[in-house]
Amino acid sequence: MTAALLTPTPGAALHGAPGIRARFATARASGLRARDAAHSLGLSEGAVVAAHAGEHAEPLKVVPLRCDWLALLQALEFCGPLMALTRNNGVVHEKTGVYANVSGSATMGIALGHDIDLRLFFSHWHAGFAVSEAAANAGQPPAQSLQFFDASGLAVHKVFVREATDRAAFDAVVAQFAQPGAGYVFTAPAPRTAPQPDATIDAPGLRAAWAAMQDTHEFFGLLRRFGAERQQSLRLVEGEFAHRTSRDAVTLLLDEAAMEGLPIMVFVGSAGCIQIHTGPVRHIKPMDTPGAQWINVLDEGFNLHLRSDLVAHAWVVQKPTADGVVTSVEVFDTDGELMAMFFGARKPGQAELQGWRDLVARLPGRREVEHAA
Repeated sequence: MTAALLTPTPGAALHGAPGIRARFATARASGLRARDAAHSLGLSEGAVVAAHAGEHAEPLKVVPLRCDWLALLQALEFCGPLMALTRNNGVVHEKTGVYANVSGSATMGIALGHDIDLRLFFSHWHAGFAVSEAAANAGQPPAQSLQFFDASGLAVHKVFVREATDRAAFDAVVAQFAQPGAGYVFTAPAPRTAPQPDATIDAPGLRAAWAAMQDTHEFFGLLRRFGAERQQSLRLVEGEFAHRTSRDAVTLLLDEAAMEGLPIMVFVGSAGCIQIHTGPVRHIKPMDTPGAQWINVLDEGFNLHLRSDLVAHAWVVQKPTADGVVTSVEVFDTDGELMAMFFGARKPGQAELQGWRDLVARLPGRREVEHAA
């Protein structure tokens, strides 16, 4: 099995799966999280996980899964509560609940459970594995999970066993979908496509189409139609449908939502999954670690970990709909990638919460942001 390097640097290539497994075990023992431990070897996380398939003596055990992703996720309903995890480079979104009401096709899917709320893009799901890692303390059960990766070895979604999970049912799902000979291979990620110059975009047409939206889901088609990158589109409608706010807007809105008991929606996406929390947030905790600053939501059933030091731009965005204007706060990292989106809690057919509009209106505006800079 071939493992793709993140970067072709001298010394990064390890001598086959046994070398990868040994060095990964050392990195994990030093305290590194799995993703960081893989990157410390110069490898993608998917490549390192794949190297642990088969018989060996290391604490991480892996079984490749056949790529029937929709049926696999549907089978998880019988396992009871599980923890769903979706992340990108700057945010981790963790939600505990039952994988209920999962439907879709081979390319797209949706989960509409009470707690597990997902939008699934299976065209980006390249490989899946059942992963078991021995606990550090003897006598404790191993940490069990399902982990799914894109073609470059970047995680698109993970599912973790919790204390209340029916482990026998979970093991049965693994046995049903196991494909030990899958032989997944990862390739280097494609370079990011640069946005078109602003001058090449039909800005008046974009603004007119934006004003005519009847549903927030039309936004993705609008970007494709005009060939605009997401944050580029915000610049082109700035002052009318979007304005800049401060880089610490997430901390401000989470703190105020918690104090007011205001239910919100938190969207975090990878290439293959958007994961959504709807409800109140209560325990907001900033945290500094070596080389990183975080703002965290640490609630029962919902955890959010956002690298506040990676936020380069924050926007307040308004989209017209048949139910009235819908307002979001969107934050982007230093590479221009969307980190997270925040909305007031609402369902289709409902107007936006006035409390959410009032909260967003209190966030610093462009003049205050420019003055602070």
